[in-house]
Amino acid sequence: MTRYAGKTAIITGAGTGIGAAIAERFAEEGGNVILTGRRAAPLDAVAARTGGVAVAGDASDGAHMSGLVDLARDRFGGLDVMVCNAGGFGFGTLTETGEEDWSNAVQANLTTAYASARAALPALTERRGNVLMMASIAGLAAGPEACGYVTMKHGLLGLAKSIARDFGPQGVRCNAICPGWVRTEMADMEMAELMERKGLATVDEAYALVTRDVPLRQPADGADVAAAAAFLCSDEARMITGSILTVDGGAIIVDVPTLAF
Repeated sequence: MTRYAGKTAIITGAGTGIGAAIAERFAEEGGNVILTGRRAAPLDAVAARTGGVAVAGDASDGAHMSGLVDLARDRFGGLDVMVCNAGGFGFGTLTETGEEDWSNAVQANLTTAYASARAALPALTERRGNVLMMASIAGLAAGPEACGYVTMKHGLLGLAKSIARDFGPQGVRCNAICPGWVRTEMADMEMAELMERKGLATVDEAYALVTRDVPLRQPADGADVAAAAAFLCSDEARMITGSILTVDGGAIIVDVPTLAF
């Protein structure tokens, strides 16, 4: 498929996990990808695989993101897609979440998306492009001991809807993906904690435990989320905006009170 031939995407948090998978998928479909994240080494590795351009930096820094938009214009003629994938932090209950923890969660999840989309919108308007927010099913329901993360992912969906409403008349779309469990380095770290708590022997056992009540009984991988992203950001989805797509094996549809049956 060549849905992205002649098109350019900026992807934040692109060095590992979902961001790297999206970069690979867009490049496979003919797109130019500009990759950013805090760590240069993994970005360079993804750039080598995709033929992309890696620029290490902080996605919450508006000047950094504006520089990437300028790079897209100078090198590739414009910008078509901004993927706001950077995120993290915000774990613990409310009383366990100090002011610094809260600020870190805001910056990692909301400020990165705000700065990225704000920098990109003038260029996206020129090409009738789109923004993709990488949220989470934590933006639709509350998991335990993740007060900051849950709150920020809920906020991210509000930001996506606001952009869709305000910039739709200019031809810009904005959608959000809400993944469930996805096999990534960050999720593997959470599985390691679960293994210790439950006395499990392998990571596979941990993933099986957290997905035992998920209809498809398995976690996604980065390629699953990237496939959804490739569709939502393509011209095939030209009439889809302000939408939330879950990639969660059906987790969010489960009626928790009926699990005993």
